[in-house]
Amino acid sequence: MLLDRFVDRTQFSSYDDFANGFRIEVPERFNYAYDVVDVIAEETPEKTALMWCDEHGGEAALSFTDVREQSDRAAALFAEMGIGRGDAVMLILRRRYEYWFCLLALHKLGAVAIPATHLLTAKDIVYRNNVADVKMIVAVAEDRVTEAVDEADADSPTLRTKIIVGGEREGWVSYDTEMQTPREFQRPTGDAAAENDDTMLLYFTSGTTGMPKMVRHDFTYPLGHILTAIWQHCEPGGLHLTIADTGWAKASWGKIYGQWIMGATVFVYEFERFDPQALLRVLQDYEVTTFCAPPTVFRFLIKEDLASWDFSRMKYCVTAGEPLNPEVFSQFRAATGLRIMEGYGQTESVVMVATWPWMAPRPGSMGLPSPGWDVDLLNQDGEPCEVGEEGQIVVRTGNGRPVGMFCGYHEDDELTESVWRDGVYYTGDVAWRDEDGYFWFVGRADDVIKSSGYRIGPFEVESALMEHPAVLECAVTGVPDADRGAVVKATIVLADGYSATESLAEELQEHVKSVTAPYKYPRLVEFVEELPKTISGKIRRVEIRGEEQ
Repeated sequence: MLLDRFVDRTQFSSYDDFANGFRIEVPERFNYAYDVVDVIAEETPEKTALMWCDEHGGEAALSFTDVREQSDRAAALFAEMGIGRGDAVMLILRRRYEYWFCLLALHKLGAVAIPATHLLTAKDIVYRNNVADVKMIVAVAEDRVTEAVDEADADSPTLRTKIIVGGEREGWVSYDTEMQTPREFQRPTGDAAAENDDTMLLYFTSGTTGMPKMVRHDFTYPLGHILTAIWQHCEPGGLHLTIADTGWAKASWGKIYGQWIMGATVFVYEFERFDPQALLRVLQDYEVTTFCAPPTVFRFLIKEDLASWDFSRMKYCVTAGEPLNPEVFSQFRAATGLRIMEGYGQTESVVMVATWPWMAPRPGSMGLPSPGWDVDLLNQDGEPCEVGEEGQIVVRTGNGRPVGMFCGYHEDDELTESVWRDGVYYTGDVAWRDEDGYFWFVGRADDVIKSSGYRIGPFEVESALMEHPAVLECAVTGVPDADRGAVVKATIVLADGYSATESLAEELQEHVKSVTAPYKYPRLVEFVEELPKTISGKIRRVEIRGEEQ
């Protein structure tokens, strides 16, 4: 098993055994494309790397041999166009399988890959091109995408080449045409080869305020996702689906690195608009064995008739990105028999805290720290929190940066030092810890509501609201108040069959009082058609708060 080459032990009897006995060994000049993908292709050439389908009935199954050959050919093409070690290339490819070929080709070249969402505007692309010195863009043949890139071109002096995938366009190189030409590619050596601490990936965080940050990961980053794949319970012969567009870091969490090291096949479902019925059909018909999705997806799934779908091949479900409301956990388990195991991390990391396979989940808790990650909670005085005390989640790095942790924000030392100082990285997230060490999310530091001397975490109130069948989605924020400092407001999207009425608002308020401390109930209730979200799908509470200023 390939995993044995990077860890000392692969079998554990408990979380404590795992926490104390798991270590990742990082080889010199590690390169995932060569040392994982090409090795698998050499040793098991017919093994399936990727299964792909789209909402229109398209299908593909790609072996590791296919992936190796196509990534070599793409690397040769990119090299002909002047791309080499340290050069930045933006990939805007949605969930097309060519993304995997291009990403691995850039790894082989030692270049810097910048995955990006197809929802970027021309302004977004100009910003990214210029702050990251982007030399080439590889984009899907969609008018909205290519038009935005073309509009950005004039204001992007470093951009030299545009490659279009799945079509043709004036001023663009056709990927499909060029890839028909046989090309040989040899692994770079000497100064042309990447070092472990070279930049491999730059992720622009979506952010809820300000301009996006450039999160820099080096060539050791994929090894950190061994932990992520263990949390996801990926196994040899398994079929793993993570719901994520390739423009987001969650794709690195669940669509390539750890899954292949663990011996699983990656399943990719390409769709334009999320449809819970279509997703359920894919999970059933393709017999997906492990599944990862944000809580938003599970919130929609529990509103469907889950009992009518066959989940017999599904072994494991996990979630991250936002806290999971306990009511969603309970309803999903009642309908499917499957427990949703939570995890926590950021674009800046791999999984930091998780409900590991050896643990019983505590709905609403993110779990226990990852091995090798010294995770703690610090209060406002910078002291470690007591049991039950809220504090900011931090990672202590005085004894070394854990494998999979970011290297800093690209060309922004001031920003890096603002969150990573004196050997401590401050996540900006607030949580508390119970007597067994389990972490419980409260909210972003900026989202915690201070009302009449109380600190109220939005997640607890949102979880209470989610227990009511009328609530499909909700966001809890603070509204300035002259007497209390702030009052709690709930912005709610109703489930089908419910109407926005004053009596329903009062019913929801009483419901929250019955399941939380009464002072936490939302004094203000607003019903909306949809919640404002970032382009990565996270609720923009800052936008809701801004409307009340």
